[in-house]
Amino acid sequence: MDYVNLGTTGVKVSRLCLGMMTYGSKQWREWVLDEEASKPLIRRAIDAGINFFDTADVYSLGVSEEITGRVLKEFGGARENLVIATKVFNPMSDGPNDRGLSRKHIIDSIDKSLKRLFTRFIASIRILRLKRLWRHSTMWSARARRFIWEHRRCTPGNF
Repeated sequence: MDYVNLGTTGVKVSRLCLGMMTYGSKQWREWVLDEEASKPLIRRAIDAGINFFDTADVYSLGVSEEITGRVLKEFGGARENLVIATKVFNPMSDGPNDRGLSRKHIIDSIDKSLKRLFTRFIASIRILRLKRLWRHSTMWSARARRFIWEHRRCTPGNF
């Protein structure tokens, strides 16, 4: 497997990234594979050297992140060798603050994603849909909270 830098972070990721939207709950989409059906595919990816996994909070309303966390814990080896990316924006419930790009939702989403992924850090959080009116400072404030292995000296130049 070839490994490349993830932007300017210095983190090495496999040239191939396994998208995790396919794994989760059929209640969300009928074509989604449950945890048992997903294990052989994820294991094969890990065995092939893939260390980069992309999911989102909205995939199966969080179930995809839970499966990602459990299966990577089971088959993935050392957590520091795995790179997990997730996304934020779409509604996770009917609640008015459980969606969008407010500082509150971004921080809450990061905290909930970390719990579902059974990890204490994620390498990247991205906006699933770009909203025209979002405050740049709000995004950096949320990013600085838990990014790139929880380094405390995060600046926009580090991302």
